[in-house]
Amino acid sequence: MRTDVLDQLPVREAVPELLRALDRRGSAVLCAPPGTGKTTLVPLVLAGLLDGGGDGGSPVRRVLVAEPRRIAARAAARRMAWLLGERTGERVGFTVRGERQAGPRTVVEVVTTGVLVQRLQRDQELAGIDAVVLDECHERHLDADTAAAFLLDVQATLRPELRLIAASATTDAEGWARLLGGDGGGPAPVVSAPGVSHPVEAVWAPPVRPVRPPHGMRVDPALLDHVADVVRRALRERSGDVLCFLPGVGEIGRVAGLLGGADADVLQVHGRAPAAVQEAVLAGADGGRRRVVLATSVAESSLTVPGVRIVVDSGLAREPRMDHARGLSALTTVRASRAAARQRAGRAGREAPGTVYRCWPEAEDARLPRFPSPEIAEADLTAFALQAACWGEPDASGLALLDPPPGGAMTAAREVLTAIGAVDAAGRATERGRRMSRLGLHPRLARALIDGAPEVGARRAAEVVALLSEEPPREYGDDLSAAWRTARRAGDPYATRWRQEARRLERAVTGDAGGPRADAGAARSDDAVAGLVVALAFPERVARVRGGRSYLMAAGTGAELGDGSRLGGAPWLAVAVADRPVAAASARVRLAAVTDEATARTAAAALGSDGEEVHWADGDVVARRVSRLGAIELVARPLTAPDPALVHAALLEGLRREGTGLLRWSAQATAVRRRMAFLHRELGAPWPDVSEAALLADPDAWLGVELGRARRRADLERVDAGQALARLLPWATGDAARFEELAPERVEVPSGSRVRVDYGDGQPVLAAKLQELFGWQESPRIAGGRVPLLVHLLSPAGRPAAVTADLASFWRDGYRSVRAELRGRYPKHPWPEDPTAAEPTRRTNARR
Repeated sequence: MRTDVLDQLPVREAVPELLRALDRRGSAVLCAPPGTGKTTLVPLVLAGLLDGGGDGGSPVRRVLVAEPRRIAARAAARRMAWLLGERTGERVGFTVRGERQAGPRTVVEVVTTGVLVQRLQRDQELAGIDAVVLDECHERHLDADTAAAFLLDVQATLRPELRLIAASATTDAEGWARLLGGDGGGPAPVVSAPGVSHPVEAVWAPPVRPVRPPHGMRVDPALLDHVADVVRRALRERSGDVLCFLPGVGEIGRVAGLLGGADADVLQVHGRAPAAVQEAVLAGADGGRRRVVLATSVAESSLTVPGVRIVVDSGLAREPRMDHARGLSALTTVRASRAAARQRAGRAGREAPGTVYRCWPEAEDARLPRFPSPEIAEADLTAFALQAACWGEPDASGLALLDPPPGGAMTAAREVLTAIGAVDAAGRATERGRRMSRLGLHPRLARALIDGAPEVGARRAAEVVALLSEEPPREYGDDLSAAWRTARRAGDPYATRWRQEARRLERAVTGDAGGPRADAGAARSDDAVAGLVVALAFPERVARVRGGRSYLMAAGTGAELGDGSRLGGAPWLAVAVADRPVAAASARVRLAAVTDEATARTAAAALGSDGEEVHWADGDVVARRVSRLGAIELVARPLTAPDPALVHAALLEGLRREGTGLLRWSAQATAVRRRMAFLHRELGAPWPDVSEAALLADPDAWLGVELGRARRRADLERVDAGQALARLLPWATGDAARFEELAPERVEVPSGSRVRVDYGDGQPVLAAKLQELFGWQESPRIAGGRVPLLVHLLSPAGRPAAVTADLASFWRDGYRSVRAELRGRYPKHPWPEDPTAAEPTRRTNARR
């Protein structure tokens, strides 16, 4: 046992307080910075292994340690075994998906949170387990939140003696303390351990030129070039190893290529890295040569990399996002939170004073999000919803969760689970759903394995599903069948993991009673097998070509193939992986298999429909009988006698799209509408609103008869809009009889002419020749005397001479100047000095 190392771990100071808290409350939150020993020392203490436990000493307690990542689970187990002077699999072991190193003597077992959830579903009591440590709970992974909720339920109902520890690398522990405290007794105790913290100098190193912000999985190559330059700068300016944080495997590979020729060993740490590389990174430098470790966020807190004095932070991270409207989920590149930036910087000060180079402007730092988004708030919740249903909580309302799942995401998840037969109408898990949950797969992939194995054979179904469960490297291409063939013959780390997972899945599906034979479906080609299995997993993503590289998926989303794709020209695709770049109209296909219409119809049978479709398209009613696969139109035939109700709805749709201009508006009809609008504006009820919005809001109220007879656009174009509008007049109250009185179509002027009133948007206008108005003392008024007409006095040639709403004032003050100006121009017409006493006329002096 390496007691010298154990004695130096800072968390040892907090162990007595932690044990007292567990004895008193049964649960506690342990806050300890990375590198203090919370992951390695505490489980050994809880198991009694540091007091001779397991060697004839004090009683041994069995401890489970749950880590969010496989790489962290392996590393923690190996570190604890090393501290005990043993090999992994003896008293300390680990279990991750597809790999287990544990034996009968194992008392501390490190598992991923996903494995823990599966174990809880099989054995809710966790028989024989005395304590569970949820490590890195501050990262808020969905499996960790789910495991915590299940464990709290077990502790409250079945195992009150079960000890629970939530271990966090940050001091933001209040939420976890409230959660572990339960309904009574207040929050659980929070125990803090001191960290070994040396000063870390911050160097702000933003790009000289602006870079494009990340969107989807894409990161501007200019930013990656800049990160590589900053790493080289750090190697020149500072001593020690460099730990560089990048969002994903692709970016790590690109920066590694840019660092070729650097005077340092360049190592890559991520979930897909070979175990030998991971062990080399965690073992530290050998031979005095400097190292540059390129890592994802796994190195923020889950792993301690020795020898690091410099951190280069790209400022980016990857988080899962779900587009519920399109059914597409993907990892998305986002700005790292301030909490993550602090964690990353702290890695430079673990062993000695260090430096962090931040690749963004200092002014932007305060605008970064405070903490990363909890996965439950953003991710696809289908797997979570199935786990909750199998636990007996279909809507998850009874689970102790830090954040409740969003209602829309849960609804979308239940729809998927219902469609694949995993839950019943009440949301309860079916036996089929329980079988799916035991496979350790996303429910979609579990459905593909269970339903695909009888058709294509267990082995081939398992191999394709294994490809889907961990997306192949980009160099494998976007053709799933080609990627399958590559994985079969490749010897890279991905292919090794793929074979292990395929074997596990084959055993799982054939181990069920009545499971399919491995050689079933041998007659199908690999391409046909891949297409069927992908279509079973993602039926709403079967897609038919629209032209060129463009496809339409059954869900209604467009999909585009990338340049140089091998899939171009295929009539049908089953899309396995797609994402939608920000502001893009179509999804981008990253992995798909060629399929055919028959396979698409079989796999997506639940999306099939056959019925009458009557709607407004291309300016007219279109009536067809259509066979569809979701949004994909398969066959269409014209309908000779469509349902009248559907025709009526289509006509209404056309009216709302194109407006009342579809009808026949004579000058008389337009005038009636304007008069009605005037009365509504001036008098209000009972005079109706005849604006475009109001007429389209309830077309049946005034067009019901005509709409009932119409069958196409031409029928609407023959409708007399004025006659239809008359139905809106207030006949019931009797006010309709006063329509002509209140808003007269014409007004008789002193000359005897009946002049049309112009009811525009403003004040109604009466335009008449000046001589015809002689003798009128006041401007005429309408609307029951409330509104004076705006009089346009015209010259003998019909041109405007004056405008007034107060005729008496015009005769008195304005007429004299108009008379002086026009008398010489129109000498044959009368221009009396007193127009109020003159005889009105339509004629010249001679004709008079």
